[in-house]
Amino acid sequence: MSSGSGASPAPCSLPAALTAELEAFIEHLRVERQLSPHTCQAYRDDLLRLADFMLGEQLDGWPSVTVHHIRRHVMALSRSGLGGRSVARHLSAIRRYYEFLIRGRHVRHNPALDVKAPKAGRRLPKVADVDQLNRLLDADTDDALEVRDRAMFELMYSSGLRLSELVGLELSRLDLAGAQVKVLGKGRKERILPVGRQAIAALRAWLAVRTGYVADGETAVFVSQRGQRIHPRTVRARLARWGLHKGAEQRLHPHMLRHSFASHMLESSGDLRAVQELLGHEDISTTQVYTHLDYQHLANVYDQAHPRAKRRSAVARDDND
Repeated sequence: MSSGSGASPAPCSLPAALTAELEAFIEHLRVERQLSPHTCQAYRDDLLRLADFMLGEQLDGWPSVTVHHIRRHVMALSRSGLGGRSVARHLSAIRRYYEFLIRGRHVRHNPALDVKAPKAGRRLPKVADVDQLNRLLDADTDDALEVRDRAMFELMYSSGLRLSELVGLELSRLDLAGAQVKVLGKGRKERILPVGRQAIAALRAWLAVRTGYVADGETAVFVSQRGQRIHPRTVRARLARWGLHKGAEQRLHPHMLRHSFASHMLESSGDLRAVQELLGHEDISTTQVYTHLDYQHLANVYDQAHPRAKRRSAVARDDND
């Protein structure tokens, strides 16, 4: 739980009864719920902000607060500059506090139960432009770990992989001859994705040196310097390092590559449903409508649109040469 953006509210002079109940709740969070000191302080800050509002409304205790007061409090929080997510966190703290008061028979009703926070504006994902990504991914390297890094980053951008899908990728699911990869996404749902020409070349280069690192029996495509499946934290650090050393104009992170994949595919193809399927999105709020498309159609859209891919027929000719 966070108190949201901005500094903590200034302490207000609460009546002793209010203070006692509030501190009893914080002690409950600390001892029984075993929440961290930081989280307990965040709850206290949120509730002190409500208490400050109560004083302004001349309310004499927690039972005096009604749903109408909570709605006015939410409006005041919004006017103060808090976003929808921060207001929602405030409401969550208030609801939990009133649940505690109800169990202790201090109040009979939870006034925040049916109050909703304003809808949070959706943040536009940050993307890198095509030219910048081409420069970064085409940068020369003869370091074996950077060969691995390039293969990881090419594959993430080539196929829109999530970080968890990348680190969980098994050798048996990689089909370079068929220019495709099988990934296990959220909800353990499998999808088949095309892999572009540049990513195939980078993967082949990495697989050629992977044997010098891999531990016995390790089946992960991407391994650490110790030969074990690479950790997500390492991927994040290596991508940030890559961007810094190769002259990126912004700090790179794995999800930016996925966002860039989606953005660039949409710009080139205009096929929202195909991109939705490639990303593996089901949530209607994320990509509108989940639509099943056959793999060949996805592959055709991919080959025609992705800036680092080429026609599958050409890939097939290369493989047969």
